[in-house]
Order: sequence, then structure tokens, then C-alpha cells
Amino acid sequence: MSNSKVVYEGWMVRYGRRKIGRSFIHMRYFVLETRLLAYYKKKPQDNVVPIKTFLIDGNCRVEDRGLKTHHGHMVYVLSVYNKKEKYHRITMAAFNIQEALIWKEKIESVIDQHQESQAANGNKFHSFEYKSGTDNGRNGSSSDHESQFSAAEDEDDSNSNLLRRTTIGNGPPESVFDWTKELDSELVNQNSNNQAFARKYWRLLQCQNGLRIFEELLEVDFLPKSCSRAMKAVGIVEATCEEIFELVMSMDATRFEWDCSFQYGSLVEEVDGHTAILYHRLQLDWFPMVVWPRDLCYVRYWRRNDDGSYVVLFRSREHENCGPQPGFVRAHIESGGYNISPLKPRNGRPRTRVQHLMQIDLKGWGVGYISSFQQHCLLQMLNSVAGLREYFSQTDERTTAPRIPVMVNMTSVSSTSKRSHKLHSSSVHRSPSLDQIQAANKNAVLMDEYSDEDEDFQCADQEALPSTVEIEDKRAAYEEPKEQIDLSVFSGNLRRNDNDKARDCWTLSEGNNFRVRSKNFCYDKSKITAGKHLMDLVAVDWFKDTKRMDHVARRRGCAAQVASDRGLFSIIFNLQVPGSTHYSMVFYFVTKELVPGSLLKRFVDGDDEFRNCRLKLIPSVPKGSWIVRQSVGSTPCLLGKAVDCNYIRGPKYLEIDVDIGSSTVANGVLGLVIGVITTLVVDMAFLVQATTTDELPERLIGAVRVSHLELSSAIVPILESDSAEPSKS
Repeated sequence: MSNSKVVYEGWMVRYGRRKIGRSFIHMRYFVLETRLLAYYKKKPQDNVVPIKTFLIDGNCRVEDRGLKTHHGHMVYVLSVYNKKEKYHRITMAAFNIQEALIWKEKIESVIDQHQESQAANGNKFHSFEYKSGTDNGRNGSSSDHESQFSAAEDEDDSNSNLLRRTTIGNGPPESVFDWTKELDSELVNQNSNNQAFARKYWRLLQCQNGLRIFEELLEVDFLPKSCSRAMKAVGIVEATCEEIFELVMSMDATRFEWDCSFQYGSLVEEVDGHTAILYHRLQLDWFPMVVWPRDLCYVRYWRRNDDGSYVVLFRSREHENCGPQPGFVRAHIESGGYNISPLKPRNGRPRTRVQHLMQIDLKGWGVGYISSFQQHCLLQMLNSVAGLREYFSQTDERTTAPRIPVMVNMTSVSSTSKRSHKLHSSSVHRSPSLDQIQAANKNAVLMDEYSDEDEDFQCADQEALPSTVEIEDKRAAYEEPKEQIDLSVFSGNLRRNDNDKARDCWTLSEGNNFRVRSKNFCYDKSKITAGKHLMDLVAVDWFKDTKRMDHVARRRGCAAQVASDRGLFSIIFNLQVPGSTHYSMVFYFVTKELVPGSLLKRFVDGDDEFRNCRLKLIPSVPKGSWIVRQSVGSTPCLLGKAVDCNYIRGPKYLEIDVDIGSSTVANGVLGLVIGVITTLVVDMAFLVQATTTDELPERLIGAVRVSHLELSSAIVPILESDSAEPSKS
């Protein structure tokens, strides 16, 4: 064991089910070594004993459990176990598929090494590869069922030379037609007696929005009205298969951004990790005052193929918890879904071919009497492929893996429209956040065979728990009691006015206007609204001069000196704008005292290198021209790395002189802003970036809103020369 080295490590989710049937998740730090898989409560240091360890040898296997729902949020579950000891296993999960696939690949590579070494030594070990080939058109793979045993446990050990298959899922339910197999001629030959896999022929119907729209060619000349032709859209999307798959699986508000036919969706029943029953309302724009809206209840099956492609299949079915809805016509999907296949990258960007097929009977009188109704609505649904393409083409911010989407559970549907409306509004807009889930988990009893024995929490209803924002605000208020500061003693030359329509003034900007790193950011990159400020903004000065104005805190009678005289501590932000006339906008933030050991205290007392790595600005332009809003954006910026910052530490203050002119990019944006500054409303939030779990969640130093600023209102300050200037540190 001493020769063991770390192969891969990182935060993952501990996933399991309690004996009462409800699932739990906990963030744990997993470490994979050459002979061992272990997890800890936090990143291990020195000789910390892990919560649980699992010995890896050639008899181990990684079993895909697929997507599992936990309080509406979905995780991708892997189960690692030894075939000889089926009861001993570690079940782990991830919030995005990419991370789960990396872990799967790393663990399998370690298993392969042991397998090779055992084979070289002539030792017999049990085969752990998946069966290849198909069984009645179903892909051989690992089990998706919540069982302590794998469905493929009894595979023949003599077939140890079979290649491991990365395909997951037991194959679609019998009623679901896998149309993605149409072009597999070998499969067609093997299943020549199975009409479900008869080859389809397609005719290009039209090109629309950069998509090719195909119509199924049928051998019969006449179709009954209840049977529609299949149509599919084919398009290229510049994104990875995983990114597209996770959007396609979404049934929350993100779907509104790319699917114009989506109105509402919810989970009716989770069959297993690859199969679910869904309820779906369509947003169709065909004479909505006359034609009733349509809804669907269907089974959705998905799998990942060996080549990295994803298949999502649909087929309508009835369900006891999803009966007819008042005011809706229940449409019927004969066949449908997505085929998401990787292509070779072009110009360094990933490319994926997306096929979206639908064969649907929209039912109702409109289908029989208006021939174009069916095709119009079908084209609207297929156009979602163009929506996916545009969704990804209009952003470059995809550095972090997307989260697996939220899925809302559908309760037993009442026959009254009032109950139906309540279900719609509450499910879509009030689905529980991940932070609420994790707050609930802190009070959950772990009772299953995979639970962590060292945890002893009491059970509580999730609905009775306050939101994480409220919890964190209460905690912060408890740890950092703030006494009220008399603001009347402070003044600056730029007036404060809280009226929304006021001009040439400033006001406080609510913390809820900004999103900052949450307590769980290190694990899942989640963000929350900022909440209350750590310091009070007491005054704003608006200066101009023929030269750059440094160290404005030395100005006699300024807010920083008034605060110092009263024993208060100030942080001053001096935003320096260069030009033929130099401008400075100065913000004075004041507090009674800095909390010892806090991140803000460490920032104030730290060196310049630490400050430059941590000082963050979040800008926003709520009102202004489109081009300015796009140029400024709302992405957080580390000021010390973007522009030159000069830190001046006084006995009761820290002044930060921010030279915006030191950056060519910032100067260009600033030139654009200055020209139209009287038409803008600008929000700015200042904070110290948190990078470790004990520093999270982030808190704002303060935030300000400046409205319709006039250059002519700036004044020339009288800066006193001070021979005993504070140190620049």
C-alpha cells in the first residue's frame, strides 16, 4: 500500500437511499489511488483516516446507475464494487456527466492495470466486462435498477476476452421504438423479422433556420388520419455532446431559452436511471384563441453509446398519476427523440450533429380539418435544434461543466383546473434550490448500508427549513453584529438620492442585485444572491483635476477622516479615470471594526500580492444603451489583475487607488462609457474573492448605484501635502 500513488481526486457526491426509501446526497472528497478508492469529509491532510475505503483489483467493476432524482435535482450515479463481494461497494455521483465519465474512465484504467498484471502472473480472475452485441435490439450493459446485485452478474466467465462496453442502460422499454438504429444495416439483418427495425427512407422536405428538415417516405399511398408521417430535423451545434444532452434533458426554466414549443414539464415517475415518465405541455402558436393547447405524457429513455453519442427516445403512454388535464388535448407520440453524435472539431471548437425526430398525432378537430396544422406545429417543435445551435453560438462562457438539469416531481394531479394551475405555477417557479437540498441534508438520518457511520443528524422536514440565504444571513448577523452608524456626520460632493428617476446622484444598490459564490461553490460552482453588505457606504466624492489624484483620504474633512476621528474603520475605493481632464470617483465604506480572523481583515492587513489576487468588482448597467451594457457586462473582475491598484494603509483606513487607464481594454470601454455617461445607471459591487470552503460564502464589502452622472458636477479637490504620509503597502 505504501507504493500506492494518487491517480485522481476531487469532490463528488455520496449518494444512497435510506431504508425508508428516500435518497440522500453529501459532498465528499474522493481519492483514487493505484490500489484504493477512499473518501473523506474534506480534502485530506497529513495522515487523516478516510471515512470509507475500497480495495481495487481485477475483479472490480464500475456500474452506471444513470440519472437519479434527489429532491428535484438530478445526479449521475456510479457504483464501484467487487464481483466476489457484491455487498461491499461505494456509490458516488456527480452533478455533471463530464465529471462522472472522467471518474469512470480513471477507475476502469486502474482496474485494467490490475487485470493485466493478474493475467501476466497467470492468476485467474472473474471477468467484469459487459456483454457485447444485442438482445432483441437492446444494448448489453450494466444494470440500472436499484438493486444490490448487478443484472449482468451471471455473465459467462469464459468470455473474459470481450471488450468492455461503455454503453449504459438496459435498452429502451419494449414499447419504445429505437429509430436511431435505422441505418445500422447489420442490426437490420440480424433483426429482419422484427418490424420495429425496418429501414426508413427519408426525403429532404425543406431547409429552415440552418436545419435540414426530412420527411419519412412510406411505401403506402394512404395513411389514416390518426397516423402521421415522421419528420426529423438535422443540424450542427458547436458544443460537446454532454452540454447538448444536459440541455435536452432539462425540464426547468433553462428550456425556455432554446425550445420555443415548451411551456411546462415535470417528472411523473422515475422508473430507473435511464427511464422516466414525463408530463409535458406544448406552447403552440396556431390560433391559440380557437385551438386548444396540447399536452403529453410519455416515457423517456436515454443512453450513452460507445462512440460518445447520446440517444434520447420518446413514446407516449398512460399513467395513473397523469390523467387528462382540463383545458388540454392529450397528444400522442408514436416515436421521437434526439440523436446527439460527436463530429471532428473545427477551428478548435467542438461540433456535434443533432437529429431530432418526431412522429406525433396532435389529436383534436384541428388535425382532421386543417391539413397544415399538424405540419406547422411539428416544424415548430423540430426547430428546437436551431434553438440549441443559437444558444451555444451566442456565448463563449462554457469553462465549467453544465449542471444536470432540475426535474420537478409531478404530484397526483387533481381534476380541477385550479389545482392544475397551482401545480404549474408552484412547480416551475418554486422548485427547491440545491442550497435548500444541502441544508436539508445536514439534518438527514443516514440509515442505508452505504451510509457514513460517523454522522449523527436528526431528521427534519425540508419544507420547514429556511433557505440557505436566510441561514447564511442569520449566521453572518450572529458572527458579525453590526451597530448602526450615524450617517448624518458624513458628506461627499456627489449627493445621495434614493429616487429611481433622480439624476447626477448615488444610492445604495441592494445585495440581491448581485450573485456571489455560495457556501458550496468549491463543490458545484453554485452562486447565491449577495445579501447584506459588510460595510456601510457613507459618502461619494466626484473629483476632477489636470493630473491624477492619488491618496484622496488625506483630504481634510473627507469622510475617511471623519470616520477615523470617531474610531471607525474605512475602506476607500478611488476609481481614477484618465484623460485630458482626470476624474476620480471615490467611495467611502465604513464599519465599527473589522472582525478578527475574517477574510476582510486578512485582506486589509495582507500584502499587495494577496490583495491583487482577491479584490473583485462586479459591474452592471441596469439602464443604458445596448452596446454599453454588452461592453461592460456583469462578469466579476479581479481588479488587481486587470488594472494597476495602489494600496495605501492608514491607521484607520485602507485606500485603494484603481488606475483604470493602465489597461487598454478597460480604457477602451471607459471611453465608450464616458461619452454617454449621462444616460447610464451603473451598479458596482466590491468584495474580496473567497477561494476556500472556510472563506465561503462570499460577502460584499458594499455596493453602489450611480445614476446619470454629469461630468460638469465634478469639483477640484484640495489635497493637502502630508509629510508623514501613511505607508503604501
